[in-house]
Amino acid sequence: MEHLVEQLVTDLPLWILFGIIAVSLFALAKGADLLVEEAVKLSAKWGVPKILIGATIVSLGTTLPEAAVSVFAAVQGNPGLALGNAVGSVICDTGLILGLAAVIAPLPLNRRLVNRQSYIQLGAGVLLVVLSLPFSSLTTVMETGGRLPRQVGFLFLGMLVVYIWFTIRWARSSGRDSGVDTEARALEIKSDAASLPLVVIKLAFAIGLVVVSSQILIPTVEETALRLNVPDSIIAATLVAFGTSLPELVTAISAVVKKHGELALGNVIGADILNVFFVAGAAASVTSEGLEAPVQFFRLLFPAMLFILVVFRIGIALSGTHLRRPFGFVLLGCYLAYAVLSFAEVGISH
Repeated sequence: MEHLVEQLVTDLPLWILFGIIAVSLFALAKGADLLVEEAVKLSAKWGVPKILIGATIVSLGTTLPEAAVSVFAAVQGNPGLALGNAVGSVICDTGLILGLAAVIAPLPLNRRLVNRQSYIQLGAGVLLVVLSLPFSSLTTVMETGGRLPRQVGFLFLGMLVVYIWFTIRWARSSGRDSGVDTEARALEIKSDAASLPLVVIKLAFAIGLVVVSSQILIPTVEETALRLNVPDSIIAATLVAFGTSLPELVTAISAVVKKHGELALGNVIGADILNVFFVAGAAASVTSEGLEAPVQFFRLLFPAMLFILVVFRIGIALSGTHLRRPFGFVLLGCYLAYAVLSFAEVGISH
């Protein structure tokens, strides 16, 4: 869809581009608000903790742009971009988005559920790195890079199914005393008139609105930046880098502002897991040779991803009932360091 939008906006006057940006931002914000509201209603109706709704249904919806971009890139013969999109999204989601969310307001921690999900999150990241290593020539990995084989792509898709199945089981066993708060129960009473199918339809519409408006916004902003003579390198390192993570960003901020921080937390953790099992898995499975992991992955991207996931895991261990603002600044600092190193890496490569 982004390619179609790119073609359409190329010949439009600058004032129309600004109008499209304004409308897209408005639709994005409204879609995020509706998404959060309907996700909370779904949590109340099912008696499921909001973190689990965020980690499954909301994450599947907001991760669709990453999956679409990565699969398309792999099919078009650019597997490095496909893997880079998945890894970069994990870094952006955990560092930038979760950091911003925690800075805006402390995020409530259901320790049992968060511990379980965050260990899967870290394990998925470690698995991605390990299975991308060239085991036949480990000593030259910093010179030749590695590859995520097609068979591993199918394995990841299988693990995605297992993850969703187990999460549904955990949700059923959580019961109403495991994170479904009094506010959500009150909302359930108010929303009794709204049937479950209607809530699901509204949730699907909200996800679609967030995803589509993101897909329209990014290429329009890129074209506008080019018209205003912003350097290509700056555009690539900023807009393109976090463009596919925009749905998670607006959803997380909207959830925190509406005092549903556990939904934001679940969305980010779930999105990280899905970026490995769903995004990287689907992209690897559609290419006969798998996904290439160039030297830069082992020099910067993989270490940065594992570092930020470990920092997040440590932050959970050291936190009490909430992830507080100081830790949000720590995550933002980690992301800023990664961004600086990325610019340095680009300079070295050229």
